[in-house]
Amino acid sequence: MAHAALEAGGGWLGLKDCVCVVTGAGGGIGSEVAVQLLAAGARVALLDRDSARLVQIAGSLDTSPGRVMTLACDVTDAASIEAAAQQVSQAWGPAQLLVNNAASLYADALMDISIDKWNQLLQVNLTGYLLCAQVFGRQMIGNGGGAMVHIASISASIPQPYSGAYSVSKAGVKMLSQLLAVELGEHGVRSNVVSPAMIRTPMSEGIYQNPAVRERREQIVPAGRISTPQDIAGAVLFLASERASYISGQEFLVDGGLTQAWLSLIPRPGFEKSDSAAQPAS
Repeated sequence: MAHAALEAGGGWLGLKDCVCVVTGAGGGIGSEVAVQLLAAGARVALLDRDSARLVQIAGSLDTSPGRVMTLACDVTDAASIEAAAQQVSQAWGPAQLLVNNAASLYADALMDISIDKWNQLLQVNLTGYLLCAQVFGRQMIGNGGGAMVHIASISASIPQPYSGAYSVSKAGVKMLSQLLAVELGEHGVRSNVVSPAMIRTPMSEGIYQNPAVRERREQIVPAGRISTPQDIAGAVLFLASERASYISGQEFLVDGGLTQAWLSLIPRPGFEKSDSAAQPAS
């Protein structure tokens, strides 16, 4: 995507009429990314295995006709992705932005998870990202460039026990993105990662139904709250935009300062926060 988009009145982000593809669009992050892309003037193809959910989301979007399409797509099936890519190209032209967001999560320890569940999770969370990057990346190469933003997780860098397959898959997403940035850079294609920490989505909502758990989690985040899909979507849009045209191969950790607070969680007698520290100067 060239800077001409800004000059042509594409707005601060330069995403006006950008052809965007969002996988896992039926989920909390994916649907919010779609909302914010549309608000920036983009065209958005919503991909998900749950076609009924996609229709529901599309019906809730406040946008002009012809700016949203819903495509039932299984990201573990190369033929399904190819079919979706062809529909996008025929309707709007080649994809300029891919947001890899589809994900699965199992609460299994590594010693307990079955190989079938392990393979299924990796197929969705990692192999699916590669397949989408290959298919839509070829469109971007043919069109002179584009951007990919992959949704990973804080657990890609910090082990998340008893759902370790998820951590492994997201660590793979980080390296996949870095390799894509190196290999596709000469074609004008950027690749970056957005990693949420604790976030409230339909996938994680069950955790936050316990008030004690919610309050404890909020207390350890310097920002004082759990992130929302809006927080993640904002980072995605920046990395997709002209404002990030020289950023590639990077990870944006969206955690409210959580990873900077580890030492504050360890008892240190004599170094506790004093009550006066929070008082305004007289």
